[in-house]
Amino acid sequence: MTIPPDTTPDGPLFLFGGPYSNLEATAAALREAARLGVPPHRVVCTGDIVAYGADAKACVELVRGAGVHVVMGNCEEQLAAGEEDCGCGFAPGSACDRLSAAWFAHASRELGPDDRAWMAALPRRLDVAVGGLTLAVVHGSLDHIARFVFPSTPARVKALDLAASGVDGIVAGHSGLPFSQVIDGRLWHNPGAVGMPANDGRADVWCSLLTPGPDPRSVVVEHRRLEYGWAAAAAKMRAAGLPEGYASALGSGLWPSCDVLPPPEAKRTGRTVEPGGFVWRRDADDAPAWPISTAAPRLAPEKFQDGASTALGEPRATVGLSSLRTLWINTGTLCNLACANCYIESTPRNDRLVYITAAEAGAFLDEAARDHPELAEIGFTGGEPFMNPDLLAMVEDALARGHRALVLTNAMRPMQRLKAPLLALKERYGAQLALRVSLDHYDPALHELERGPRSFQPTLDGLKWLADQGFALSVAGRLFSGEAEGVVRAGFARLFGEHGVPVDAADPVALTLFPEMDAGADMPEITTACWGLLGVDPRSLMCASSRMVVKRKGAERPAVLACTLLAYDERFELGATLAEASRPVALNHPHCATFCVLGGAACSAG
Repeated sequence: MTIPPDTTPDGPLFLFGGPYSNLEATAAALREAARLGVPPHRVVCTGDIVAYGADAKACVELVRGAGVHVVMGNCEEQLAAGEEDCGCGFAPGSACDRLSAAWFAHASRELGPDDRAWMAALPRRLDVAVGGLTLAVVHGSLDHIARFVFPSTPARVKALDLAASGVDGIVAGHSGLPFSQVIDGRLWHNPGAVGMPANDGRADVWCSLLTPGPDPRSVVVEHRRLEYGWAAAAAKMRAAGLPEGYASALGSGLWPSCDVLPPPEAKRTGRTVEPGGFVWRRDADDAPAWPISTAAPRLAPEKFQDGASTALGEPRATVGLSSLRTLWINTGTLCNLACANCYIESTPRNDRLVYITAAEAGAFLDEAARDHPELAEIGFTGGEPFMNPDLLAMVEDALARGHRALVLTNAMRPMQRLKAPLLALKERYGAQLALRVSLDHYDPALHELERGPRSFQPTLDGLKWLADQGFALSVAGRLFSGEAEGVVRAGFARLFGEHGVPVDAADPVALTLFPEMDAGADMPEITTACWGLLGVDPRSLMCASSRMVVKRKGAERPAVLACTLLAYDERFELGATLAEASRPVALNHPHCATFCVLGGAACSAG
């Protein structure tokens, strides 16, 4: 839907989101628009008229009577459809999930058929013009009404929607936090919510004003605080028996739960942000943002250089091999996909790690049988393991020796062309054979942002086939979307439920979510004192219980590495045998901090 041309003079545009059944705040926002001289047809709300507050029906009537534009929020969608929850996608049992049940039921009781019919007729997208530019106003994101998009959401995720929008920028709400960011000349703008503070320790709420800029195709973006009578709104919430956490938040400015917030936003809880903005020039090379964002500090060159001590001269932490419980076999770095950010840089052309043979892998299994009777699991990783012609022979060798075999795969054609022999192995060895399928995100568009076009459905088909055949199964996803982990798990749970995949998305082993890693970002070096300070047991780290065998291109024989993630760093090559590789590992790489010590990641199946 587009505002008709005869009602869109190129003047100011007043934007606000999330009235949230807060009548006092909604009225204050409409008064502010009038004070600024913005007519109702140039006022736009990003949805969720109804939510936490006491005045659901009164808020709907006020907004309808004001004649302003409203896009449908997930709350309007759910209430119009007669659903029983707000549709935010909260993790089941989370604080947000529990708290939302009370206010949603209250709102549902207040609203009548006419209110719901009005909600059902709201547009999901509204195109507006300002400064010679066009903006698409949506609730969450372009195609997902309840997607949380935050300041920290990676630019490449926002750019996907911006490019698909066909216009100059996107105005979105839902997340409750005001921010603006210019990406490749296009604007992503969230005016914030008026019904609830922005978790910044202030009772004020947020709105925004966009006005034509000083140059053609430019816009002045202003984020504005708004004061209102929050005490009256809080009193009505308490009188209605609504959750105290939300009533208190109106005064404290702090949310009762941060379940939906990614770590960067959660860390900013209580930090005051002052009003401000910038001039957005569509064709300019600069990329302004508000609040002013600075790039993550880059790693100092003196860090992670000395295996014995840190840049500050403190003793570097090391991890000894307490017991070899998992042995990884890298089958080679060739893969049928070229992912945007592959941990090991696998592509259809990268053969820096070549195909290892069944005989070469068997020699390490022989050594383990002699010296490491505790070895329980053999993991096969790549690349895409099913591209190695010896894979099934290696898997069967591991299984025949009594080990559990775990194969990491994208479940696409290389695996699917071997369904018959794979089924035969499963029939002989049952749950000793397990597969972990890489499905980066529950949303096809975001999975394919990482894995490439037309990669989601074949992987989902392979996953469903494995599930239907009763294979022991797990899934590996990634936390690259900028959503909180609980939100990602809830999204995967919906996907698994829709397709009958028996994977428990709440189980961190059944669904492993790997953090994103940037080896150039600043990271603390792990010292021997960190174990006590962080409460981390070094025996819980991967290098305390696992090693990885690789074969480098041009090498006469395979080598043993300390870690599955550091295949190309020679400092982590420990020797040619398991015996040589049993020595302690110095945590002398940023990934040691990001992925393991601070991130708590693990690669084994259990």
